[in-house]
Amino acid sequence: MYVPLRTIAALTLLLPLAGCMVESRKGDKGGKDVAITTPLGGMSVKTDSDTVSKKVGLPLYPGAVLEKKNGKDDGGSADVDMNFGAFHLRVLALSFDSTDSPEKISEFYKKALSQYSDVITCRHKQPVGTPVKTGLGLTCNDDNHVKTHGKEHMDDDDSTEMKSGSPSRQHIVSFKSSGSGTHFGLVALELPRDDNKGE
Repeated sequence: MYVPLRTIAALTLLLPLAGCMVESRKGDKGGKDVAITTPLGGMSVKTDSDTVSKKVGLPLYPGAVLEKKNGKDDGGSADVDMNFGAFHLRVLALSFDSTDSPEKISEFYKKALSQYSDVITCRHKQPVGTPVKTGLGLTCNDDNHVKTHGKEHMDDDDSTEMKSGSPSRQHIVSFKSSGSGTHFGLVALELPRDDNKGE
């Protein structure tokens, strides 16, 4: 009996999903937590802002208010963790609004970010001032593919990112003026390592 190669490949890819388990539960503040487990690894998504804020590795700005989405308190927070064999990706993100200026917020977070490495400032993936690269090799050009603002896009003229760490372990604070104050996001990234680059 002849079986097309595409069919064999598809079945091979789908076999691990036979043992797939999906668990969903309501978080303490109304959000949903989801965990997916397969024989090859798993993925979880959590939205509890208290838990995310303890793990993000950056202090919370005094008086800032967590962004709400659809009226939910945890709309501005996420903890996404993926583990499949040697592949590991984790994103911790929080979005806030503050009545303070972007300058005050950047001054506050520059000191907090410096615990991880030199701090670089970026706009449109280009460095603003010096340094232009952290001591661990992170540059403005290292694309994190993470939208750190719930309301605005990072490509806007007045959006700025401050980054520290390495290409595979980054801490990012992004901020943008929003009328009477500032909308800003905190992100901690653990990205799959590129062993070809020796990191």
